[in-house]
Amino acid sequence: MPRRLRSVLHRDSLRRGTRLRHTLHRADPVAPSHTADLSVNRPRRRVAGGLGGAHLCKRSTLLNRDELFARARKSLPGGVCASTRLNVALGHPLYVERAEGSRLYDVEGKPYLDMSCGHGAALLGHGHPAVRDALLQASELGICCSSDMIHHVKLAEELCSLIPCAERVRFTNSGSEATLHAIRLCRAATGRDLIVRFTGHFHGYHEHTFIGGHVPADHLDDPSSFRESPGIPEAMTQFIRAIPFNDLGAVERVLSVEGDRVATLILEPVDFNSGGIPPQPGFLESLRELTRQHGVLLFFDEIQTSFKKSTGGAQADFGVTPDICTIGKSLGGGLALSAICAGAELMDLYRPVGEVTHSGTFMAPLPNVLSGLAFLDQVTQPTFYPDLLGRFDTFYDEVDAMIARRGIPVQVPRHGARFGILVGLDHPPIDYRDALCHRKDLWLAFIRHAFERGVYFHDYGGGPCHHGFGAAHSQQDIDSILQVMDEAFGEIATEF
Repeated sequence: MPRRLRSVLHRDSLRRGTRLRHTLHRADPVAPSHTADLSVNRPRRRVAGGLGGAHLCKRSTLLNRDELFARARKSLPGGVCASTRLNVALGHPLYVERAEGSRLYDVEGKPYLDMSCGHGAALLGHGHPAVRDALLQASELGICCSSDMIHHVKLAEELCSLIPCAERVRFTNSGSEATLHAIRLCRAATGRDLIVRFTGHFHGYHEHTFIGGHVPADHLDDPSSFRESPGIPEAMTQFIRAIPFNDLGAVERVLSVEGDRVATLILEPVDFNSGGIPPQPGFLESLRELTRQHGVLLFFDEIQTSFKKSTGGAQADFGVTPDICTIGKSLGGGLALSAICAGAELMDLYRPVGEVTHSGTFMAPLPNVLSGLAFLDQVTQPTFYPDLLGRFDTFYDEVDAMIARRGIPVQVPRHGARFGILVGLDHPPIDYRDALCHRKDLWLAFIRHAFERGVYFHDYGGGPCHHGFGAAHSQQDIDSILQVMDEAFGEIATEF
């Protein structure tokens, strides 16, 4: 019988001066279960004690999903804390009561095998013991913020040893913060304002990059003018040059005309936000050469690609070193942590060495840093990537086989531990124009079929994006996922 995890925080009277103590009994992994029987009604772990002896991690009373959605809409816009948390395929968010290992448990107690993994943040799985240990350590040390500690130095040193372009590191929380501060650095270093970016790529929700990315088909002739949200000033479009991915001619044209005004060329080395579209052979190498010729900083936004195939990110996977990169998503082991990495000369433009400002009270809080160290300790184990990628290779082979067997036009671009599913394409996608051919209606139907069978794929408004499992998914979990995917493909096969 699995042992329960008990995190017990005893706090004696302050008058007696006793200190906080922690007792940790690690849980065995959740026993894998077949698709037809995913329910695991295990007692919820509790953390007792604290001020007034309050239960800090008490299991909530099971709720009705629809009632909670109605209640949430009264205090949260759309019933969610972030715009993309509404699953359009389901017509509601997945309100999670808890997450453990490979599974999400909704507020009605139903378990789902997780094929989102926090958009790639939970590469180790949910509630990994090493991350729990890190959080307990942080509580002992006081969870201080706005102070640097030896742990920040250790994490930076680790990243400098792993990421090819990294000689210096600065931390942020979200990927959006990371790209915002990195772009400011690029502009300061070059004295230029323009940003060259690729349609279909995503670099955060701020005004500097939320332009010209996911552009409607009727705006593709002038993608640089398309603002991806109301509220972005039209004036910001003058700083963006949006061009097609994998189109070297387009890169050459824009740099030949405006290269002396371009601060940086930014890209996802693998376009996960259009379904995992890989770079064509030689494309990244050509970008490296062209940007050097024009004095433009090559910027790999590796918020998503970092740690998905190796500890060095896509720059190590493809053997092309950028001038600067941002990494994140999985770096914090499930907590918010991102980083800007570049050479010493560029990074030392940041204050207090240089004049470029990057700061914030909650930049790299201690729990997140300790969790990041725990994450790196796991992924640098010699067996981590061979084991994980071996399971993905088998998974991809099975998915390719089921698509071929059913004779349906579906493409599954992939890079390491993340992949896309583009429905309705009979050829591998090259750029965002191909991704626009994706059949949103059939993909939403696929998600619904999978959800009804106990497998959760997150929805991005029906568009192609990225999915994946993590190190906590057992082979039995993966077999169950494959069975459900095959059934879901069967449900939509008649629509072609």
